Amino acid sequence: MSAGPGARPRLSAATVPEGVAPLRYARDRARSGIVHLGLGAFHRAHQAVYTDDAMAAGDAGWGIVGVSLRSPAVRDALVPQDCLYIVEERGAPGGRHLVGSINDALVAPEAPERVIAALADPAVHVATLTVTEKGYHRDPRTNGLLVDAPDVAHDLAGGGDPRTVFGFLAAALDRRAAQGAGPLTILSCDNLPDNGRLLGGLLDDYLAARGGARPGGWTSPSSMVDRIVPAITADDLARLPVEDRALTVCEPFRQWVIEDRFAGPRPRWEAGGAQIVDDVRPFELAKLRLLNGAHSALAYWGLPLGHAHVHEAVRDPDLLAFVRRQLLAEAAPSLPPSAALDPAAYVETILRRFDNPALPHRLAQIAMDGSQKLPQRWLATIVERAATGLASPAHLRSVAAWLAFVGDASGGGRPADDPLASRLETIWDGQATPADIAAAIVRSSGVFPAAFGADEALVGALGAALAERLSKGPRAMLRDFLGRS
Repeated sequence: MSAGPGARPRLSAATVPEGVAPLRYARDRARSGIVHLGLGAFHRAHQAVYTDDAMAAGDAGWGIVGVSLRSPAVRDALVPQDCLYIVEERGAPGGRHLVGSINDALVAPEAPERVIAALADPAVHVATLTVTEKGYHRDPRTNGLLVDAPDVAHDLAGGGDPRTVFGFLAAALDRRAAQGAGPLTILSCDNLPDNGRLLGGLLDDYLAARGGARPGGWTSPSSMVDRIVPAITADDLARLPVEDRALTVCEPFRQWVIEDRFAGPRPRWEAGGAQIVDDVRPFELAKLRLLNGAHSALAYWGLPLGHAHVHEAVRDPDLLAFVRRQLLAEAAPSLPPSAALDPAAYVETILRRFDNPALPHRLAQIAMDGSQKLPQRWLATIVERAATGLASPAHLRSVAAWLAFVGDASGGGRPADDPLASRLETIWDGQATPADIAAAIVRSSGVFPAAFGADEALVGALGAALAERLSKGPRAMLRDFLGRS
């Protein structure tokens, strides 16, 4: 595709601008050994970069076939530029570099057979996933598969093209077994606790519900991923001297911890700094309860305080002090002891990373899909502490801040962006008092674990926290909690 007079050229191998580090391997020798489901910005800033590093270290057989499960937008951005794109790291030390580890990009609804064929290819040994919490169709109360969810029910009924990751994986595993294609590692890279065992259990649930032969020859290791990847803006795109419609912006920090439970060959991801370990749980719990938990607190408190971005919220003295207390006094003590992890040091590293104005991460983006995120980030901590007689006053106040956020949507204050928005708003609108609202959402929304709803003291404390949040507003509530009134 040529550019017109005065137009910027489209990114290609021939138009890589000055100041962008080039590829460190011969791309024409790269073969595809990975299929990735969920071709979003996080994958392009994380797993694809680690794979690019592995290929630069000599692992040429690990190119990625990327699959968008819904929209063609990423495919349409990547394919015209030969699936090349620029990753821009903002904050010290920073820099821009070209990534070429993605060999092809598919759109599942448009080419379901190509997706299944790619997953069943004997040269493919690893399938990675970043499909977000919604893509797992998980019942938060049981961790089992929601077999009645419309897309899951469609796939289980058969007779049509798959719509879910389970439909695609099951079809591919059947074909691999029939063709003797060898084992497949199915690696979840989503922010879910024990994500590999969760994914494996849900896939087992799907195969059992489907009936018939249950293919073997696969494993689902757990992993912990970490990198802040904000949404791209028009200004980001305009600053480049070339047109890169798949530009990906992120922080310099990145982390990937992977359980050593592979079914067969794998890339040498250690070349990019990945850690291959026996037990991922201490790392993933720290990420979920400290980093992700802090993100959610900054979002649900920061937005009504008038902050738009993470770096603005973390510079609010009241909010910073509150979040630090929530993490250090309640979340950190809930983690299993680990010689490899100092929770207090990790918290301070997190807060420093958040204070990065070069990376304006929108709080509204973080606040999306709260019903899917809070069970792992906050609610498990509250329930575990309550079981040992420990209160979680900061966490309960943050849950109340989320409930107030839900109520703001119910009242028309802003558009809702949550898969359970309609259910939550209906429950909210049907109750008379904050205590009634809290109790009804705890027991009827499907968000809260059963142990939370069974604990009258917890439900009552949440109702009181919601009443305080609604009567005082966020600033006064924070200052009262911190003793700063």
